Amino acid sequence: LETTRLESEWLTDRPLLESTVDGLRQHAATLEEKRDHVKASTARDRDETETMKAKNHAAGEDLSEVDSRLRALSKNLVELRLSLPPRLSEALDLLYRSLGAAELAPGERMQVAMTMLNRCAQFNRTVTYGEDVLSIDGEGGKKSLEVIYWGLSHAYALDRAASKAWYGAPGPKGWQWEPLPDKTWAVAQLIAVYSDRADPSFVSVPATLGNPVAEPAK
Repeated sequence: LETTRLESEWLTDRPLLESTVDGLRQHAATLEEKRDHVKASTARDRDETETMKAKNHAAGEDLSEVDSRLRALSKNLVELRLSLPPRLSEALDLLYRSLGAAELAPGERMQVAMTMLNRCAQFNRTVTYGEDVLSIDGEGGKKSLEVIYWGLSHAYALDRAASKAWYGAPGPKGWQWEPLPDKTWAVAQLIAVYSDRADPSFVSVPATLGNPVAEPAK
């Protein structure tokens, strides 16, 4: 009796189950067609996405290399500061502070470094005169002196009241001032000619050639 009942129920439910299975198969086939269509239509987009990923990866590596070079350049600029003329070094103080910020973005670091290099190049192309407050060894603290700079190479400082003059140039320990005991008048005359307080004339003042040209081989 139980077997007969189960067979009767199976015969009753079988058409419904078969219909459900057929419906599910048709739905699965429809979904597969949609999947294939989406794959075909997005193939180009996926290829472009992969290409962009590769480009982004390459750009990231390039950016990392640029950042490393910028940090090396920043380090060189910081080391260079000791050898800069005092006036230029003081004028670049704000830029040096910005350059020392660890959170500075590569683009901003590049901008700061290029600004500093341009300022140095501009200073190097001109003769600059003015009054600077300097600390000179053996002079007992800071003094206000008249200074005329020959670009980045050297400078002459004058203390008119004390009748003293100095020669300044980059040295092993940075910018250094050396006394010119016999050239006070010459430095004063040089400044006077530059400032149009004296008629143009040749003035003999000492200078040191930092990198002398080697003699040609014989």
